[in-house]
This record gives sequence, structure tokens and C-alpha cells, in this order.
Amino acid sequence: MEEAVIEKSVFEEIPTEKIYTEKAITVGTFLGGPLVAGYFMAENFKVFGDFDKARKTWIITILATLFIFGLIFLIPENINIPNMVFPIIYMGIAAYFTKKYQEKQINTHIENGGEHYNWWRTLLISIIGISVLLGAIFSISFLTETVNGGLTESTKKYGTMNHEIAYQSNINENEADKIAAAFEKTTFFDDSITKYVYLEKIDNNYEISISCNESVKDDAAAAQPFVQLRNDMQKYFPDNKIILKLVVDNLDNVVKRIE
Repeated sequence: MEEAVIEKSVFEEIPTEKIYTEKAITVGTFLGGPLVAGYFMAENFKVFGDFDKARKTWIITILATLFIFGLIFLIPENINIPNMVFPIIYMGIAAYFTKKYQEKQINTHIENGGEHYNWWRTLLISIIGISVLLGAIFSISFLTETVNGGLTESTKKYGTMNHEIAYQSNINENEADKIAAAFEKTTFFDDSITKYVYLEKIDNNYEISISCNESVKDDAAAAQPFVQLRNDMQKYFPDNKIILKLVVDNLDNVVKRIE
């Protein structure tokens, strides 16, 4: 027995570098995201002397993170996904790849007397990882809102004809409902044809874009029904000025402004 111990100590060098255990990688990934999983596994591969796999791990990690970013921003706002879904998914993926590509080397490292990092370091790396991830998400959201003027849009449909109002984020749903109710009272929202309008709130004014024929630009008679509509709508909003913008083809092509 003593000879076996001596033989082991002579022929098997005790590892001097620390690694991350399977449990640390799994828990750290759940807390810190895919970047943390990539970091832990790449560091392990370096200790095991497999630098090519460490490099490939980072490439896969960055591509996977970009994919997750894209998926998050492509999911419609009306689809409610629990916050725990994504952490559970990439935790499961990290656990699978760790077991497949590193389990034997991790076990051998520990059996040969090698050490592993403590939970405090795992927690610290996880906090750094999630901070980087959230910082990137918030930066992309901020830039997107800046490009869009800081406003996002919502839509809501009304009545049996599914008349639609698209409105900006500085307008709440209750305000959109009041505009829709006024359109119903003025019979603009009727049961003959579906109407689509775009609602903006600038200062204390409601600016409503309505698609129309280009003839209203120079034909007073063609524009008169919209003048009457604006006057009728104004009666329901004594504290807000109603402005109709008659557009052709797109919202930027305003052919007549009625106020």
C-alpha cells in the first residue's frame, strides 16, 4: 500500500492550478449568464492544456450571447415569458457541455490533488458576468429608443371592424380608449370599413394621422368631412387640442393639417 502511494507521488504530478467544478459552472451560469459559462469552461481548458478548445469556447460563447440578445429583442411585447426561462435554458446547456467535454478531466484533476476555486470567486465572477450582460442589454435598448426618438409604440383594436389605433409610449391605454370612444361617437369608427389611425401626443395636443386620398390636398370639398370630424372630436377634449394630419402612403407624407 505504501509503495503504491510512493509510486503515485513520484509519477503523477499534483496540479498546481485551480479549476472550476461542474457545480460551480452550473450555478455560476444560472446566476451570471452565458458569458460566465464561457469564461469558466475556457479557463478550465487552459489548465488542462487545451488552448484550442479554450479559444473555440469563447467564439461559441460570443455567438450564443449575440443569438440570445437577438431572440430577446425579437420576442413581441405581448408574449409574456417568465424571467427564469432563459437562465434555466443556458444553465442546462452549460451543464451538458461541461459534462461532455470536461467531466473526466475535472475528476482527474481533483483525484490527483488539484484544487478548485471557492464559491466566493464563483459568485464574484457571476456578478461581473450578469453586470456586463445587463449593461449591454440596457445600452442596446437605450440606443434603440434614441433612434426612435425615445418612444415606442403600441396598438389596440376597437369594435367589430377592428378599427386600429397605434399610439406612442407617452400616451397611456386609457387615453387611446377615449380617442376611440370619440371616433365611435362621431361615427368615424363605423361598421362599414376598418379605419387605421396613428395617435401622437405633443405637449398637450393630440395629433392624429389618418390615411386619405391625395385629392384632399387641393380640394376643399374633399377635405370638409375631415374638418367636421376634427371639430366634432374637439368637443370631447376641451383640455386638449385635436389636430388631424391627413397622410398619403406613409406617415411622413402629410398632405393637409387640420387644426
